Amino acid sequence: MIKVRFLALLSVLALLLALPAIVSAQSVPPHLFIGTATVNGLNAPAGTVITAMIGGEAKGSVKVGSNGTYTKLLVSSGSGSDISFTLDTLTADETATWEQGGSTVLALNASVGGASVEGATGGTGKTGKKGADGKDGADGSDGADGADGKDGTNGKDGADGADGAAGSDGKAGAAGPAGAAGGGGAVALIALILAIVALIGVGAVYFMGKQNS
Repeated sequence: MIKVRFLALLSVLALLLALPAIVSAQSVPPHLFIGTATVNGLNAPAGTVITAMIGGEAKGSVKVGSNGTYTKLLVSSGSGSDISFTLDTLTADETATWEQGGSTVLALNASVGGASVEGATGGTGKTGKKGADGKDGADGSDGADGADGKDGTNGKDGADGADGAAGSDGKAGAAGPAGAAGGGGAVALIALILAIVALIGVGAVYFMGKQNS
């Protein structure tokens, strides 16, 4: 298909270069059509005649080439501007508007039985380039509160406070019970008797010593 389009574009360039000579040979420049022709989605057979119709009259025709393309379909002016196309006895789905000296690339397709046959599926195209990052989404709602943290360690003891004021004197205590009577008198008497006895003994020793001398 790419090759067909390339050839069609080359044909367009060649015809556009030749158009001034064609225009000079005619009093009213025709409308030029080139392109592809298909029947039920497949290339029209080579030799298929494409005819341009304006107001029920044929205003130009060309045969389809071996690759399903047609070139140099010159459509002269008619009793109107609407152009329909036939591929042999089939009517193409496409139409066009006639323009003096115009040039159009037009793909024509006709259907047999009123329904087109689906063509083969084309190959998978190359992967496209990575797109730009999308914008950041809106912030989500706040989550539930977390569990309470563990208690912290106890702080250090504070400094001692200043001494308070001295309290008032307490009341006097009650008098104690009287002590038992002491035995001091008998002891003194005994000591006196012993002293007397000692003096008597000393005196006796003294006198005895005198007598012996």
